[in-house]
Amino acid sequence: MNSHCQSALAGRRIRRTHRLWIGGLAGLIALTLAPGTVEGRQNRDPGFRYPPSVTRIPDANAQNDINSNQTKQQQYEAANAERKKQISEDSALLLKLATDLKAEVDKTDKDTLSLGVIRRADAIEKLAHNVKEKMKLSVGSN
Repeated sequence: MNSHCQSALAGRRIRRTHRLWIGGLAGLIALTLAPGTVEGRQNRDPGFRYPPSVTRIPDANAQNDINSNQTKQQQYEAANAERKKQISEDSALLLKLATDLKAEVDKTDKDTLSLGVIRRADAIEKLAHNVKEKMKLSVGSN
C-alpha cells in the first residue's frame, strides 16, 4: 500500500508539472499572437504614418540654422577656453605681484610706505577686480 500511495503521489506531481508547462506555453503563444504594444500595433497598421515633422528632411534654411548653431556653440566654447586661460595667467601674475609687494612692505619700516608700494597695491587691486569680473563672465547660452 505504501508503494501504491507513492506512485499515486508521483503521478499527481507529474500531472501538475505538465499542466504548468502547458499553461506557460499557452501564455507565451497568447502573448505572441495578441496585439502587442503601441509600437507593435503601429508597425502592423498599414495606414500608420509618422507625422511630417518627424520624417521631413531639413531644407537648406534649416540646415544653415543647424550649422550656424553648431558654429556658434564652437565659438562660445573657444571664447570660454580663452577666458579661462586669461584668468589662469592673471591669477599667476596676481600671486607674483602680491608676493613681491609683501617682500617690499617687509623691507620698509612700520610707519612709512613708499609711493611705489602704494602704486603696486593699487595695480594689484585693479588686476584682482579684473580677474573677479572675468570669473563672473561666461560667454554663450546657458
